[in-house]
Amino acid sequence: MKKQIFKVQNVKCGGCANTLTTKLKSEFGEIEVNLEVMPREISLEIEDTKVPALREALKSLGYPMADETLGFVENTTAQAKSFVSCAVGKFEVAKGK
Repeated sequence: MKKQIFKVQNVKCGGCANTLTTKLKSEFGEIEVNLEVMPREISLEIEDTKVPALREALKSLGYPMADETLGFVENTTAQAKSFVSCAVGKFEVAKGK
């Protein structure tokens, strides 16, 4: 495995970062989220063969990779999902999870 960095859309804050790190940990291990750059970046140790699964997992949470071209409906759906994922992440941080 090698450390790879991916640019991700719709990541706005620490709540989004919390969602990414907690929801993806069981399948992909430790993930770092860089909130200092735009588009935001995630970095993790991952085999190339698992990148398509990561891409789908990110999209399912509303955070597609920046290199994806989404249609209007897909883009709107991703933004709505990311809004909910962000809120859940903020709630979990507030609860102390």
